[in-house]
Amino acid sequence: MRDAGQAAELAARASYGRLLAYLAARWRDVARAEDALGDALLAALETWPRTGVPDNPVAWLLTAARRRLVDGARHAGVAAAAEADLKVMLDERADASPAAFPDERLALLFVCAHPAIDEAARTPLMLQTVLGLDAARIASAFLVAPATMSQRLVRVKAKIREAGIRFEIPAPGELTARLDAVLEAIYAAYGSGWEDVAGADPRRHGLAEEAIWLGRLVARLRPDEPEAQGLLALMLHCEARRAARRDAAGAYVPLGFQDLRRWSRPMIEEAEEVLAGAARLKAAGRFQLEAAIQSVHAQRVRTGETDWEAVTLLYEGLLRHAPTMGARVAHAAALGEARDAEAGLAALDAIPPDEVATYQPYWALRGHVLTALGRAAEAGEAYDRAIGLSEDPAVRAFLLGRRA
Repeated sequence: MRDAGQAAELAARASYGRLLAYLAARWRDVARAEDALGDALLAALETWPRTGVPDNPVAWLLTAARRRLVDGARHAGVAAAAEADLKVMLDERADASPAAFPDERLALLFVCAHPAIDEAARTPLMLQTVLGLDAARIASAFLVAPATMSQRLVRVKAKIREAGIRFEIPAPGELTARLDAVLEAIYAAYGSGWEDVAGADPRRHGLAEEAIWLGRLVARLRPDEPEAQGLLALMLHCEARRAARRDAAGAYVPLGFQDLRRWSRPMIEEAEEVLAGAARLKAAGRFQLEAAIQSVHAQRVRTGETDWEAVTLLYEGLLRHAPTMGARVAHAAALGEARDAEAGLAALDAIPPDEVATYQPYWALRGHVLTALGRAAEAGEAYDRAIGLSEDPAVRAFLLGRRA
């Protein structure tokens, strides 16, 4: 018998967002749908160890959640006229495959960007509710403590209940105002999946592919939005290098040492085409600039070299649009390559220490530039910090090698 707890976790990870969006769309209530799906997962953990894991765990969860929604509606005093509709929903095929119900996740992303929801909480809410990331992973992406993020998510869900925010697809004129938060959530989801290149975390399995799929949907929905096209180009450029990020033995390979033959040229060509289309709309933004940076790196396939001056200039433009911690550290790395290690270290020193205490890329880069400057003791301390903050065993092994 398969392990029931593991089967429930995998089913939830693979289809939680899809199930929630489907239920919310039909019941017009995100909060009630989430409660029902949570109850269904608890029921699975209680039932499956006794009865065995069903042949179709996702369909079992869908049926259980629908039953809870129906029961809740009846207890709340549903009008008799609605009983027939409830029975139809309840009696839908319990053995339906996951493909039998449509994917409403993109719609739910836009619902989670409702103006009544705190702007700072919209993207984390999407990541948890639609894409299934846990609070700790979301906190890591936003460089805050897990407890802080958990409290933020609890508050925003309470707000949804109190305000009675329902599953209402925004009118076309409202999509633009909500687009930035949706793109940010897709980008964060892709980043989480990108970090788990070895596929060691089942909770993030397929997340990068899901993000690209959602990115394609948004780009198709809003072909007039250059940032939607820019995000898709960015993800495609990064995904083109996935196979080269590990060698045959599974060891981590940094960008500058990757085997260019393992980069996907068709994916690079698609990314370039999408980015060119975004540029024709003549409204530069964050994701287009990030995609342009990756485009410069991709030119190594053709020229064998990286134009670090171009990368540095693009990061300077990016910092004006989005001065994120990742962009600031990457700009320092580009300066170190385009100018010298002193310039890279100066850029790192300009970042307040309290903002990078737990940011692994900062300490890995600091160790690299200090090594280049011959400051071995300080480099060792920086590498120690980076090693301690590394979750990926392959990255940790690489840094241990550099430390040695």
